[in-house]
Amino acid sequence: MVSGTLMKFVKPCWKPSFEGENSGDVSGRVDGLLWYKDSGHHVNGEFSMAIIQANNLLEDHSQLESGSMSSLESGPNGTFVGIYDGHGGPEAALFVNDHLFNNIRTIHAAEFTLENQGMSADVINKAFLATEEEFLSLVRRQWRTKPEIASVGACCLVGVICSGLLYIANAGDSRVVLGRQEKAVKEIKAVQLSIEHNASVESVREELRSLHPDDPQIVVLKHKVWRVKGLIQVSRSIGDAYLKNVEFNREPLLSKFRLPEPFYRPILKAEPTISVQKLFPEDQFLIFASDGLWEHLSNQEAVDIVQSCPRNGVAKKLVKAALCEAAKKREMRYSDLKKIDRGSEEAVVSLLTPSLRVPNWFF
Repeated sequence: MVSGTLMKFVKPCWKPSFEGENSGDVSGRVDGLLWYKDSGHHVNGEFSMAIIQANNLLEDHSQLESGSMSSLESGPNGTFVGIYDGHGGPEAALFVNDHLFNNIRTIHAAEFTLENQGMSADVINKAFLATEEEFLSLVRRQWRTKPEIASVGACCLVGVICSGLLYIANAGDSRVVLGRQEKAVKEIKAVQLSIEHNASVESVREELRSLHPDDPQIVVLKHKVWRVKGLIQVSRSIGDAYLKNVEFNREPLLSKFRLPEPFYRPILKAEPTISVQKLFPEDQFLIFASDGLWEHLSNQEAVDIVQSCPRNGVAKKLVKAALCEAAKKREMRYSDLKKIDRGSEEAVVSLLTPSLRVPNWFF
């Protein structure tokens, strides 16, 4: 029996849009704090999705859109997947869930030409930045009555399959991994496709230091964890207005978020890292997941689980495998994980299996 309260928070995490496809059980199912959809269809193949929450406050969202990638009737068809890993509260992830894909469709229509009819990295980049500006406008409107919204943000990982190309855009520390068939050894190899923006990565720390050469405290090792300004692990996100605009670095924002000195350029960025590549028949599936999964499973471990299991329900299996590893590290039983503090174990997983055979997608 699923409580009405839990369903109230779970439903927004799944925002499907299908055109001419039999998606099966669109709403998904709930098992405790695990929400999952075992299988469904998109225009490029099949998918499986799952989300685990540490409690009823839903900060993470996922989205799958299948059909037109443009607001123009003549726009290209494709598949869009988004993983939105919220922090500080649910507002930013929910906002991205409601606006990012629509911005992609609108911007694509505005830039559509006979010579350039497909998707492009530029369209996706502009959609990220437009969504950022829209959320910062919301923060300004609510600043006086709800100042804590300035400390809310979301990591955003997006994948788009359109016209035989795979576009990956990432701002934050979520990750997408491809399962590729290695013909010589007859094995499925894990290939990471995204770049993560987390201060634990040396290249990210170097980038921050080069962008802020006059700030020796731009990255700080705090309790054995690297953090930007000692506050946050990620260097890119949508939201986190308090680290992007000095107008929010003051009261009534809580003092724990305020920096002691003013800053003159944004500390965090919303601009994603974008890659574009072709998909080939040997590309079997794609795993999109927030850092809650990758903290406990390596890329190859996740790929091996997908390859060894039936596709139906495989995203749920990935989440449960990560939870089992988390339980081992804490010397806890799997069933006790739901009792831990909020935010300790959260993961969003989507898996796509395209047809080309282009891959399956698992979120």
